Amino acid sequence: MKCLVVKTHPLSNSLCSSLTERTIRKLQAAGHSVLVEDLYDQSFGPSLTEAERRSYYDGPYESELVASQVERLLEAEAVVLLFPTWWFGFPAILKGWFDRVWAPGVAYDHADRYGPIKPRLTNLRHMLAITSLGSPWWVDRLVMRQPVRRVLKTAIVGTCAPNCRFRMLSLYRSEQLSQGQVERFGVRIEQALREWPV
Repeated sequence: MKCLVVKTHPLSNSLCSSLTERTIRKLQAAGHSVLVEDLYDQSFGPSLTEAERRSYYDGPYESELVASQVERLLEAEAVVLLFPTWWFGFPAILKGWFDRVWAPGVAYDHADRYGPIKPRLTNLRHMLAITSLGSPWWVDRLVMRQPVRRVLKTAIVGTCAPNCRFRMLSLYRSEQLSQGQVERFGVRIEQALREWPV
């Protein structure tokens, strides 16, 4: 498959970076075609421009400044997101990627009278979200009720790519991990990717 790997971390020596490298190696070894979207390396601007926001409803969407990112998203049959969860949400740069790239006319179409949006990402078959959190699992799951997972699965993938199979892997207490714990999580990533058809 054509796989888009979206990396979101400002540090080149981060846990997110090492997990990204491992993910890319696994995908390539399985025979997938891999494109990497390193948002920090690209200095991707997360803020909608005035022209982009105006064109959200007065289309067509003004995608000139994000044309290459839009093209890579539209070509993807699978997406892997690798990012830290900060304050139980997306890093700002990743949220901006959704705002600016998963836009009307790209990921969805507006319905008449502001009804439910109409999905456009019919080519997207798989998404794997890989994230790290400093908190323990019970805070994310029992107290916060997994806000990032719910937004991704229901609000983003569920509405823009309803035929996409979504899975999320979360690594908790990320500042206190042993090398063995990181390795076991890496094995879980590889097992999840092994289920994807070539």
